[in-house]
Amino acid sequence: MKISANRDDLLKPLQQIVGVVERRQTLPILANVLITLKDNMLTFTATDLEVELRTQTVVDGSGEIEFTLPARKLMDICKALPEGAAIAIEVEGDKAVLRSGRGRYTLGMLPAQDYPSIEPPKASESFVLPIGVMKRLVDKTQFAMAQQDVRYYLNGLLLEVRSGRVRAVATDGHRLALCDAAFDQETAMDIQVILPRKAVIELGRLMHDSDVEAKFEISNSHLRVHLGDSSFTTKLIDGRFPDYERVMPSGHAELVLADKDELKQALVRTAILSNEKYRGIRFRLSKGVAHLQAHNHEQDEAEEEVEVDYQGSEMTIGFNVGYLLDVLAVIDGEQVQMSVIDSNSSTLLTPKGSSECRYVAVSYTHLTLPTIVRECG
Repeated sequence: MKISANRDDLLKPLQQIVGVVERRQTLPILANVLITLKDNMLTFTATDLEVELRTQTVVDGSGEIEFTLPARKLMDICKALPEGAAIAIEVEGDKAVLRSGRGRYTLGMLPAQDYPSIEPPKASESFVLPIGVMKRLVDKTQFAMAQQDVRYYLNGLLLEVRSGRVRAVATDGHRLALCDAAFDQETAMDIQVILPRKAVIELGRLMHDSDVEAKFEISNSHLRVHLGDSSFTTKLIDGRFPDYERVMPSGHAELVLADKDELKQALVRTAILSNEKYRGIRFRLSKGVAHLQAHNHEQDEAEEEVEVDYQGSEMTIGFNVGYLLDVLAVIDGEQVQMSVIDSNSSTLLTPKGSSECRYVAVSYTHLTLPTIVRECG
C-alpha cells in the first residue's frame, strides 16, 4: 500500500492533533496517531482517553488501510522536510517507510485494532456557534483555570448556554474570569457543562477568528465539536461548579480608570521586587494617582506612581500582581476600569465601557488570601 502526499498537506493536520498526544503515556499506543486511508482521504486520530481529535487531508492513494505511527516522530520528519516536498508512505508488514527526495525513514507501527476510540452517548443538546466567538470566550478566560487542584471541578472551564447568550467562566479559587457573547438560539436552552483543562487548551488551538460555524453536541458525559474536516471530542467533568454570581462584587464601588499599557508596565517593573511566594503588591489610591509598592524578605522595595481617574477617598488594597497582569494581557481596549469597594473586598476589572468580559481579583491587606470558592459557599 502506497500513499503519496505533499509535505504541507500532512504537516498541518499533524500539528493540530499532536497536542492531544501526551509525552508520557501509560499505554504505548497512545503515543501514536491512528491513520486511516479511504477514498483518497487520509484521516488522523489522536487521543489520550479523555480528549480525541480527528482531522482529514486529501492524498493520492487507492484502497483502504488503517495503521498507527508515532505522532511526534512523524510530525518532526514532516517539519524537517522542505516546504512543498513530496512524501511517499509505504506500509510494509509492521513498519512504514517514508520517502522524500533522497531521504528514507522507517517507523515502527502498532496494531490499529488496539487503538482506543471515544464514543460518546447520543447528544441530548446541540447548537451552532461561530468559531471566532468560541475562541474569544476561551482566550479571555482560560488563564484563570486551576492546575491540578484537588477541587477537580476547578481544573476546567464552565460553559453555559441560556437566555440568549453563551458564557465561559473559569476560576482557580483566588481569581475569576467571565466572558459573555450573544447567542441566537431558536429554542430555549439551559446548558451548563465543565470542560477539562486540556480540552479547553486544545479547543483554543484548534479554533481561529472566523465566522465559520461549528456544531456543538452535548451529552450527559461528553462534548463533541464538528468543525469543517475536524472532529473534537472530550469527556466532561462531573461536578458542581461554584456559584460564581455570588462573588461578583456588589454594593457601592469607587471607579478607577487607568491606561491599560501604562498600568501594565508599572506593575511589571514593581513586581521585580515583590515577594516570590505571594507576589503581593499594594495599591494606595488617592485622587488622580495610584501609588504602587512592593517589597520582599531581603528588604528590597519598589515604588511606582500611575496617573488614574479616581475621585474617591484614600484607600490601600493588596493584590497578587500576577493575577492583575494576566487580566491586563487579555482585556480589550486602551483603558481598564477597576471597581473597588474597600481594602477587604474583591475588585472587579472590566474594559472601559463594556461588561461582556469581567474579572474578579481577590483583594487583601495581609499575606493571607481569601478564596473565591469559599465565598461561593
